Amino acid sequence: MTRNARVERRTKETQIAIAIGLDGTGQRQIKTPVPFLDHMLDAFGKHGAFDLEVEAAGDVEVDAHHTVEDVGLVLGEALTRALGDKAGIARFGEAKVPMDETLAEVVLDLSGRPAFVWHAPGLDGKWVGTFDCMLGKEFFAAVCQTGKMNLHMRIAYGENAHHMLEALWKAFARALRVAVALDPRSHGVPSTKGTLTD
Repeated sequence: MTRNARVERRTKETQIAIAIGLDGTGQRQIKTPVPFLDHMLDAFGKHGAFDLEVEAAGDVEVDAHHTVEDVGLVLGEALTRALGDKAGIARFGEAKVPMDETLAEVVLDLSGRPAFVWHAPGLDGKWVGTFDCMLGKEFFAAVCQTGKMNLHMRIAYGENAHHMLEALWKAFARALRVAVALDPRSHGVPSTKGTLTD
């Protein structure tokens, strides 16, 4: 079984292409006009052990919002395509990741039904360099939407905005790595209703 996908999205605001391999070794090629996003996507590929290629251009002269959100939309779609009917996957994943003074927690279910919970009040109004921290929320909401997952993200505690965002991205990678893993004890789609695509 090959669990790879490539998705492209072109609008007047952004041009994005993403390729992902779920059973990779963490090889990454990332190029967007948002350096902090590059850093986070690099961490996502590494800690998820996903082979990941991201190439994006966007109207960052307006601000980074369109580019960050649309990269999230395309990544979620690529995940959905790579997973196919989700037969044999673990489905659920969770991870807690510390980064210095910060602790982040992510719990997710590849349920086929988007639901997003974000509890990171310490990021409100903060910036990491030129990156508006609330774009992290926009990114993950977009991934959740097209990735059709139930995604809960929480900062238990923390002070440094960079650490908080990076811990969330790494926890997402680790939780997703668990959820997409093939479970040798699972036969067929892990759902009593027989599908995780609707």
